[in-house]
Amino acid sequence: MEKKDCFYFGTIVRKFSFKGELLVKMDTDQPEIIHRLDAVLIEKNNRLMPFFVMGAQLHKSALLRLKLEDIDDEKAADALMHCDIYLPMSVLPKLDGNKFYYHEVIGYKVTDEHFGPVGEITGVNDQTSQAIFEIDHHSNSVLIPINDDFIVKVDRSNKTIFVNVPEGLIELYLPE
Repeated sequence: MEKKDCFYFGTIVRKFSFKGELLVKMDTDQPEIIHRLDAVLIEKNNRLMPFFVMGAQLHKSALLRLKLEDIDDEKAADALMHCDIYLPMSVLPKLDGNKFYYHEVIGYKVTDEHFGPVGEITGVNDQTSQAIFEIDHHSNSVLIPINDDFIVKVDRSNKTIFVNVPEGLIELYLPE
């Protein structure tokens, strides 16, 4: 399986026991997904390697205690420290209505009720306190906060997101 067919799930941050258990810092707002895990893909040396899950349970806040097949001691666990974990897109539940996954909307067009066609989503910046659409508008970068109040409709069949942003927001990013 290739990385483009997967999503980032988390990073192995430390060992839990001398029996090879690992603690994973999850990057998900759906921790219940762990109950459906049969296998995970761990990135090592720029390759995704599959590991069967023998056990998984939530540990404290955003940590997952993970037991993998054939990882039975500290040495084996050490070899996986700080590796990223990916899962196939197929394990994600389908979203409908105006809900979407960030990776899903890359390439979608954005149309504002007042401005009209804005451009194509080239990325989503979720490293800030407010996630932001990064939109290419005729080689100019337009940033629109991802806010439920701004999103009017997500049209999956036409790959378009209709928004209603405050007047003047889009024009801030355009040359005079």
